[in-house]
Amino acid sequence: MYLSVIIPAYNEERRLPKTLAEIDNYLRKQNYPSTGSGQATYEIIVISDGSKDKTAEVVRERASVIKNLRLIDNKENHGKGFVVRQGMLAAKGEYGLFTDADNATSIDQVEKMWPEFEKGYDIVIGSRDVKGAILDPPQPWIRSVILGEGFKLFRKIVIGLWGIEDTQCGFKGFKKVAAGEIFPKCKINRFAFDPEILVIAKKLGYKIKEIPIHWKNDPESKVKFKSMIKMAIDLIKIRWNLITGKYLK
Repeated sequence: MYLSVIIPAYNEERRLPKTLAEIDNYLRKQNYPSTGSGQATYEIIVISDGSKDKTAEVVRERASVIKNLRLIDNKENHGKGFVVRQGMLAAKGEYGLFTDADNATSIDQVEKMWPEFEKGYDIVIGSRDVKGAILDPPQPWIRSVILGEGFKLFRKIVIGLWGIEDTQCGFKGFKKVAAGEIFPKCKINRFAFDPEILVIAKKLGYKIKEIPIHWKNDPESKVKFKSMIKMAIDLIKIRWNLITGKYLK
């Protein structure tokens, strides 16, 4: 298995069918290295995070068409960080990529990652804040400056990662060895799981590359103030875990 695509999903019965079709249609055309055993060179893993709609049913229905589609159906909601960790550790691919169910970053942009992996990077993350990134349409000023830049500065002050501009983009690729060592150490299940992953990776000496992506921005998406507060609390928890050495145990 060459590539595992992990999709965390909570109440995504409406958007998942199109996303799964687009990912499978693209990947089946790629000439990824094969083990020669006749197995598929890629897999798609959907983790339902205690969805209350027909998310799991939608995935099961498409398993007959998408042969390499797997479902992990959690009956309870644990948080995006928990299910991303669950999917990454269940992945069989030499490379693992997690991406969002809304397909904001199209799967073809994984091609930007391969040259970076070949250069020796262990983790390659999509970014909306580095040169070359495209946000379509651009985010509103208040969200970009007050929430985006404000959170970024707070994150850098609290836990570091000064060399990384966008920790929150849901398009991140990992070599299998790196994922296998990083994700078991993660403790944040919800809002700030992305920066925690990168902090642990840095602590373990893994090389991270940030690449520009084309982001299809949903203008109706709203960041709740309550979520920002919870994310700030999670960042403080990460800082405490760093101080007490919990990630090195």
